[in-house]
Amino acid sequence: MKVTLAISSRGVITLPAKLRQAVGISPEDQVMAETTPEGIRLRPAVTLPVEIYSDDRVREFDAAEADLAKVLPAASLRRRSR
Repeated sequence: MKVTLAISSRGVITLPAKLRQAVGISPEDQVMAETTPEGIRLRPAVTLPVEIYSDDRVREFDAAEADLAKVLPAASLRRRSR
């Protein structure tokens, strides 16, 4: 699908509804803009939630890794002796 778009004096581009629907862009979605040898490429941005770990959560991870460390070396030695 090709469309001609106008850029406002503020640099705003409006993407027509049919174009947004064709690529799965919804209101409030983010879009990546990048330059290419052919011009400008717009594509939906992939955004992932960021979790900030509390000190308690970090201690949980440390405890789980310590438990794994107790089990993994033994399993590794059993495999080598076969």
